Amino acid sequence: MTEVYLRRLSRWQAEQQRAAVADVHVTAYRGAAGAEYRDRQGFLDRFEQHVQRLGFDMMVADAGGLVGCAYGFRVERTGEWWSDFRGELPTDIEELTASGRTFLLAELMVLPAHRRHGVATLMGERLLARLETDLVVAAVDLERPDDGKDGEDSARGGRPANAAQETVRSWGWSKLGLLAPHSPSAVREVWIRRPLR
Repeated sequence: MTEVYLRRLSRWQAEQQRAAVADVHVTAYRGAAGAEYRDRQGFLDRFEQHVQRLGFDMMVADAGGLVGCAYGFRVERTGEWWSDFRGELPTDIEELTASGRTFLLAELMVLPAHRRHGVATLMGERLLARLETDLVVAAVDLERPDDGKDGEDSARGGRPANAAQETVRSWGWSKLGLLAPHSPSAVREVWIRRPLR
């Protein structure tokens, strides 16, 4: 495998790299055949909004072209992101989110050829290392099996774990709960980590 270099991008650099980041997104999350344009445009629309958010920060992995990307921004407890959370937040988490010092890891993606080489872990560590936040959160999309087969049971009890769940679990994150689905097939788990200081 080619050597991978990590670099942090400013907001301006991120906007300049938006087409390359969208290419990584489409390749990393290959959706249904023929959906590439919709997936790409949907990502670009979200990215345009995300890059303008307070505390936006981004790390990319490069090996003669982008092979991975991780980025996020601050989220307020009163903001739209938390409005989808199901149930009550535990008191200690409620206090941390109320501080306004919560960072959302919005995207973490690595091209298939560069997976299982520690690229995601390195990007995640570097991105989160300099944060001055009290809590880091991520929403992990879960796939519902189409054929009713659950595959191998995960440690969560009966549902198959996907790569994103395994990644955040291996990083020592904890599952907090679920976000309300925007569609019947979309289920998202909220995972948290207190920053290492």
